[in-house]
Amino acid sequence: MQPTLMTLKILLPFRIFAEQNAVTRIIAETRQGAFGLLPQRLDCVAALEPGILIYEINGEEEMYVALDEGILVKSGPTVLVSVRNAITGTDLHQLREAVEREFLTLDEHEQSLRSVMAKLESSFVRRFADFRHD
Repeated sequence: MQPTLMTLKILLPFRIFAEQNAVTRIIAETRQGAFGLLPQRLDCVAALEPGILIYEINGEEEMYVALDEGILVKSGPTVLVSVRNAITGTDLHQLREAVEREFLTLDEHEQSLRSVMAKLESSFVRRFADFRHD
């Protein structure tokens, strides 16, 4: 009898980053810690933290992908991982540094943009409240 295997798809906003068949196990990182997926595991959804996704293809060595935050959905034998950014590699140390450098630190432009958006949102709420009282 053929063992059940998974298909892993890593999706970025504008393209498919990777698609692997015959995946035997997956390890992902969430806010609550790392967890593993095997082919027979029940369907699930998990919010991913920036970190390293590890997967094994049918008896081969482990593969590593640095991921930005995102979501993982397991439905039957298909596992979809949707993230903003991903980097593949074989050296765990370099990938961990990439996660810290690329995904965990906001650049100045993004911080400035978030500040402007927060001001716009608070201004909108204030004006809406004034409108309702008039």
